[in-house]
Amino acid sequence: MIKIGLTGSIGMGKSTTGQMFVERGCPLHDADATVHRLYQGRAAPLIEATFPGTTGPDGVDRAALSKQVIGNSEAMARLEAIIHPLVHEEERAFFQAAKASGAQMVVLDIPLLFETGGEARADVIVVVSAPEKVQRARVLARPGMSEEKFEAIKARQMPDADKRQRADYVIDTGTSLEDAAEQVDRVLDVIRQRFSLTGE
Repeated sequence: MIKIGLTGSIGMGKSTTGQMFVERGCPLHDADATVHRLYQGRAAPLIEATFPGTTGPDGVDRAALSKQVIGNSEAMARLEAIIHPLVHEEERAFFQAAKASGAQMVVLDIPLLFETGGEARADVIVVVSAPEKVQRARVLARPGMSEEKFEAIKARQMPDADKRQRADYVIDTGTSLEDAAEQVDRVLDVIRQRFSLTGE
């Protein structure tokens, strides 16, 4: 079973591209969605113990947690030490389920794939990219987003140019959904040939 690491900086269209892989039969493990689920469940008491006042009846209050960790590398490291092992545990369960279902390829949607050493867990790396002006427009259109928050998030992420250089394949989402979908089809065809996969 081939593991495709899917990554890209904020606002590059990674989630939309990931859905295109799903539509083509590739089970996808979404690291962000897993974190969100953990925040509502078993990670909440661990985070509250380390960052008092950041949880409520529905689990972790992401806004309250952000105030304590964004821009604070030491606090961010403590948060990651709590959450990353739990995400990896969920990922292993995902692999087992996908393998049992007969999947030939799976996608690991990991925003900070390079930044956290996640490339070691993937057989190939696909980076989703777009021009900087497109990225900025997409991100600043999000509810609750500000220039300051955008820059703080970008500061934690490897520059797009570096990600592109380290990728096996790059999907450019700066034009149209149709064009991006065609790129996904081409990437999947190349991966099938590269790893001698048969069928769908």
